[in-house]
Amino acid sequence: MTISARTAATCGIAGPAAFVGGWLVNGLRTDGYDPLRDAISQLARVGAPTRLSMSACFVVFGVLVPLWAPTVARELATPALRPAVTVAGLATVAVAALPLTREPGGTQDLLHAVTAGTGYVAMALTPLLAAGGLRRLGRPRAAGLSAAVGVVSAVSLVLTVVTDTSGLFQRLGLGVVDVWHVVVAGWVLTRRS
Repeated sequence: MTISARTAATCGIAGPAAFVGGWLVNGLRTDGYDPLRDAISQLARVGAPTRLSMSACFVVFGVLVPLWAPTVARELATPALRPAVTVAGLATVAVAALPLTREPGGTQDLLHAVTAGTGYVAMALTPLLAAGGLRRLGRPRAAGLSAAVGVVSAVSLVLTVVTDTSGLFQRLGLGVVDVWHVVVAGWVLTRRS
């Protein structure tokens, strides 16, 4: 199945918007939830009042971003982007399918951590891979910005496992790549207008 570049770019905007919007809205409406300390997955934990809506946002991101993957890979002349972006999306669907359990620990929570970690690697890798393609396309400034986004993402996501403010670093690490997708998709849309 192939979709138009315009439709794919729209997916590249809508998927990240649903994900970020999901954790913003659900976090604000959850008593006791601390976005600086608590992981996004806490909003989709078994028994959480926001479980269904946050899980739906995970799935929207996880379905739409892989639809965007072939177009971003082609537009940025970086074939390796297609599997990286696809894995980021599919890992997010797996995170929704394997929510954190009511009682922490156990096999499902371990599988959740593995799928989330896989998604983290794919997300951070995306702008790093794109930097080479942007350089080849004669866009050195965009390449530098893309590489910087990838470094910020990678460092932030590593910090989620070693700091008390893991929620902050998770949002920073994923959020900068979400913004990267929206900016690149917007650029594709303006080129196709």
